[in-house]
Amino acid sequence: MNYIYLMNELTKAEEQVMQYMWKLEKAFLKDIVEQFPEPRPAYTTISTVVRVLVKKGFLKYESFGKIRQYAPVFSKERYFKGQLNTVVTNFFNGSKVKFVNFFTENEDLDLSQLEEIKSLLEQKIDKLKKDGQ
Repeated sequence: MNYIYLMNELTKAEEQVMQYMWKLEKAFLKDIVEQFPEPRPAYTTISTVVRVLVKKGFLKYESFGKIRQYAPVFSKERYFKGQLNTVVTNFFNGSKVKFVNFFTENEDLDLSQLEEIKSLLEQKIDKLKKDGQ
């Protein structure tokens, strides 16, 4: 599946609300507000962020009279993959190999971490070979 390259970027406040929503899966506004540590932002501030997230297509809702129950439109993993694809496209000319090379050259990875990455790559290669790709 070609993930969302044109997905709206989230502001810091929007991303924080989405992190709570991905954890909660479904929530009323009061449930979202309760997730914030003290001192919490104003109820109206969070309500505004939630309305923006609905408008941007990140949240959907079901109405129960005047009350709305919100839920994410897509998973945290799908959002992350879209964001990662945007980084690869914008900074590495769409090359995942260049991205991995940058990551391995510029991060302080110890031998055990590199071995773990190598093992994951070998497992993926074996699976693709088994599947005939």
